[in-house]
Amino acid sequence: MAKKKNAFYAQSGGVTAVINASACGVIETARKHKDKIGKVLAGRNGIIGALTEDLIDTSKESARAIAALRYTPSGAFGSCRYKLKGLEENRAEYERLIQVFEAHNIGYFFYNGGGDSADTCLKVSQLSKKLGYPIQAIHVPKTVDNDLPITDNCPGFGSVAKYIAVSTREASFDVASMCATSTKVFVLEVMGRHAGWIAAAGALATDEKIDLPILILFPEIPFDRKTFMAAVRAKVEQYGYCSVVVSEGVRDPDGKFLAETGLKDAFGHSQLGGVAPVVAGMIQQDLGYKYHWAVADYLQRAARHIASKTDVEQAYAMGEAAVKMALQGKNSVMPTIDRKSDKPYRWGVGEAPLRRVANVEKFMPKSFISRDGFGITPKCRRYLEPLIKGEDYPPFKQGLPQYVVLKNLPVPSKLEPFELR
Repeated sequence: MAKKKNAFYAQSGGVTAVINASACGVIETARKHKDKIGKVLAGRNGIIGALTEDLIDTSKESARAIAALRYTPSGAFGSCRYKLKGLEENRAEYERLIQVFEAHNIGYFFYNGGGDSADTCLKVSQLSKKLGYPIQAIHVPKTVDNDLPITDNCPGFGSVAKYIAVSTREASFDVASMCATSTKVFVLEVMGRHAGWIAAAGALATDEKIDLPILILFPEIPFDRKTFMAAVRAKVEQYGYCSVVVSEGVRDPDGKFLAETGLKDAFGHSQLGGVAPVVAGMIQQDLGYKYHWAVADYLQRAARHIASKTDVEQAYAMGEAAVKMALQGKNSVMPTIDRKSDKPYRWGVGEAPLRRVANVEKFMPKSFISRDGFGITPKCRRYLEPLIKGEDYPPFKQGLPQYVVLKNLPVPSKLEPFELR
């Protein structure tokens, strides 16, 4: 019999409150199939760990520690923003990957990330054909932006959506209590470079029992200053105050980010410098209202204490499904979340080929955005509400959540050092 292969697992891009739940799903499922999968070796800081042969031996972690990943936020093994170039552009990186995989008997590749990570996973899956080394590459979906195609939603999004909905509701109550003599407008900046899914979640703060004046600024809708100011004025005149949830990726009619700094990140994306103070400054300048603003930033994606139970369960299921797909001999695919019904909410696990996922973004449909461009439709609400439902609190001790910190013991190196370009 052929020697059983080890698996490589890595986390990529911005981490989430539940990405470690996917890691837990991968590792626990692999451990149940020791007859077919050897060790799960994790890449320290994502794909960089594979290139530099900086591998972590997860077999050194106890079952209890791995189980604790399910309720621990952030990336337990370290993540990265590093995109592999094409094979012909940088053949040395691909040859290095093959060398590391061969040296450590790796036959399964699980890459946990978003659209750019799906692209990396697709390229790795092509290694077996172009460089003659058999490797099964399975992408494990993750992105708070909720912009991966085919899958109904993305693990990580539901918890961010819950955090933003809760924060918008709580902040709106605060502003309402002070608006007679103080703050009239509160501006909350959320993530979402091109897609307004997270911003849309702010609209969940209001419902049939709690009527709050909330305006949403979506990347999909060009920012019209005059129209927006009229909407803010109308809300303040009616309610005495207004809350604004603005996506970091809001653009002017010419397509320029309102908060673009001119810098680029490692993936070539424009570095954004904070749109909340820009919008708040416009409000003060045009309407004279006293304001406060906040940037949710890392808080929104790290808030495991208030994670959506639905999100946690789906994140784990995607990791579990990835291993099962690999054991079925599948390659270059991604497990998906398939919605069966809204009420009652039911979902199952599906599958998508990576060629249809890599470098494809899913935007907010027009049918999800209200006609005035500043809110969501009932159809969008039906989509969003199940994703934030349920609580899955981590254990607490002395008032603080108890998260696991893994030992992350290294695997001894077998190759010469490799320098990244």
